[in-house]
Amino acid sequence: MSKLYKVMFSISLVLMAVCLGLFLIYGLNLGIDFTGGTLLELRTQNIEFRIIKESLEKSGVSNSTVSQTEDGFLIKMSEISEETHQQILSEFRNFGEVEEIRFDSIGSVLGSELKRKSIIAIVIALILISLYLAVVFSKVGGIISPWVLALGAIVALIHDLLLPIGVFSWLGQFKGVAIDAPLIAAALAILGYSINDTVVVYDRIRENILKNPSGNFNEVVHKSIKQTLVRSINTTLTTLFAVIAIYIFGGPTLKNFSLALIIGIASGAYSSIFLASPILMLFHHAKRDNRGA
Repeated sequence: MSKLYKVMFSISLVLMAVCLGLFLIYGLNLGIDFTGGTLLELRTQNIEFRIIKESLEKSGVSNSTVSQTEDGFLIKMSEISEETHQQILSEFRNFGEVEEIRFDSIGSVLGSELKRKSIIAIVIALILISLYLAVVFSKVGGIISPWVLALGAIVALIHDLLLPIGVFSWLGQFKGVAIDAPLIAAALAILGYSINDTVVVYDRIRENILKNPSGNFNEVVHKSIKQTLVRSINTTLTTLFAVIAIYIFGGPTLKNFSLALIIGIASGAYSSIFLASPILMLFHHAKRDNRGA
């Protein structure tokens, strides 16, 4: 493995350790989608998003998520009393006409169920990805085990999830950013983009191995990366331009969702080259040493 790959591989491990540390120290600031709370839907045409947030804070509601609807706002917040409920409505009405459409409680049982199903969805996705790689790349089993390919892809996926998790652990601790259902959707999207980048590189490695089974494995991997590099960069940049546009122009309700995608998609392009591929080199080198021994 060349010096460049060793350096970038080490950087990846450091980033993973830092983000894991942030998660273990600060945890995730779970929103009411997971912990339960209160749902308030309003119809209004002349109150700005900023006013809604300021009015909630003035009423003593600090942990809230506000989403714009077609004709108003959907507000998720922690459990509040009827007195606070009326105070919030009074604050809103200082700035314009407001009609309350819905005022409901979100039970903690529902939040726990959503959390459980989110974890299950991510675990199932990882298992299916491993099986897919093991089957598709079975033809190169004599050179490199398909399960090593699956391991490299899984480590890259964990890397691509840990980075946004670490960032949002820090944001939750110091900026009050809460984890809600859209961020779970972002995590699943990151899994898809990450495995796509990795499979593109792996598929070219497989093709080059089948063409030249006796070739130097590290050189085959390096050649495959160079052959797919332009495609990976172009695909990633095209996707990032769209997601960055959503982050800038999509409004406050989409900022956290798009930020998670930006981190995960950029990380996916990086990890497929400097994490998943070096893992193959390491295992192949270890396998060759064992045979020599």
